[in-house]
Amino acid sequence: MMNYRNNITLLFLISFATTFAQELLTKENAIGIALENNYGIKIADNNLKIAENNKGILNSGYLPTLTGNAGATHNLDNTMAVFSNGETTNLENANSSRFNASVSLNYTLFDGLGRLYNYRQLKEQYNLSELQARETIEKTILQLFTVYYNVAQLTENLALLNKNLEISKDRFVRAKYQSDYGQNTKLNVLNAEVDVNNDSIALLNTKQLLSNAKRDLFVVLGKNESPNFSVDTKVIFVITKNKQELFEQAKTNNITLLQIEKGIEISDFQLKANKSGYLPTIGLTSTYGWSKNNNNSASFLLESTNTGLSTGLSLKWDLFNGSRTSTQVQNAKINYETQQFSKQQSELQITRDFNNAWEDYNTKLFILQTQEKNVETNKRNFSRTEEQFKLGQITSIEFRQAQVNLLNAQSNLSQSKYDAKNAELKLLQLTGEILNTDF
Repeated sequence: MMNYRNNITLLFLISFATTFAQELLTKENAIGIALENNYGIKIADNNLKIAENNKGILNSGYLPTLTGNAGATHNLDNTMAVFSNGETTNLENANSSRFNASVSLNYTLFDGLGRLYNYRQLKEQYNLSELQARETIEKTILQLFTVYYNVAQLTENLALLNKNLEISKDRFVRAKYQSDYGQNTKLNVLNAEVDVNNDSIALLNTKQLLSNAKRDLFVVLGKNESPNFSVDTKVIFVITKNKQELFEQAKTNNITLLQIEKGIEISDFQLKANKSGYLPTIGLTSTYGWSKNNNNSASFLLESTNTGLSTGLSLKWDLFNGSRTSTQVQNAKINYETQQFSKQQSELQITRDFNNAWEDYNTKLFILQTQEKNVETNKRNFSRTEEQFKLGQITSIEFRQAQVNLLNAQSNLSQSKYDAKNAELKLLQLTGEILNTDF
């Protein structure tokens, strides 16, 4: 009896430590924390910022380039000069210097429209990065709720095991009293004590699994604090549309298909940009410069200063570049065709995945309904068995079996509930609606 009381005291302290000062982490709060702290989302957000910088006018090639140049040269020469009148001059260590400064403006007036298609390609790259960021968020939300509902299920299991342990403890106390008054055998007491110990072990194991699951959830949330919280175990199913309506959503909103379609647009712009290599490039150049020369005495001019503006046009046309342009165009055409094949393949895969997810969701809903009925049946069976056990009409083994059957039915109900919810989440992700759903 003393060992039993010690065990009960230990379990009470464990339960108290588990439930004391725990804050409720709602689904809405979990989503907000994940969106703010999840490292995968932060990385995707940084990639989106890079794509936004790349699509700007400053990276488009449409702006001119402005270049400044300056220089200075000093000479110290030994010079022998012979003039046209026959005079000669010998100079030693003659000084001369040159100074110059200029500002040059270069602008491409026409490059075969390659700049235009490259600019459009950068904009579509940004749109693709947005879709990639959305995909990261969708996968994070799916992962978040998978772990969140795992915590919820283990929380329910822990409550069921606590209740089950209380039943076993009551049975042990009853068996002990009956044994003390000669109404029962010592064997029934030992059997009851064994069941209490087994239920205690199951409770401790589930408590450990729950702690691990909470730490897993905190990793998704991007937090490293002590995971001392509780979760909402309420599950609401949100899908109200029929199969065909959901399938149409999948064809238009699925994130994989949207990314492939964006890749096709980028490939088309790349093809057009490569074709620009067949056309000439026309450029405008304008330079404003200043120069000053300080000559030695052997020169006709001792000093000269020049300032002026020069402007010109340039035309460049690669009439033959080793077929490099032709190769790039052919490769771009092949890549465009590959993107089309990829889209067709993904459409087949998504159709398969959608049908599988739809059937899985409906099967799990049916199992959930069946388990609900099974729990009601086992509750009635256990209630009658408990009455008969108290009246001494059945054995403790029969009572234990009814108790285990009820626990298993309740655990299966909890499992099927979260299995159905996870199946619904997968279906929502396939249709592109997981971010538009109120959980």
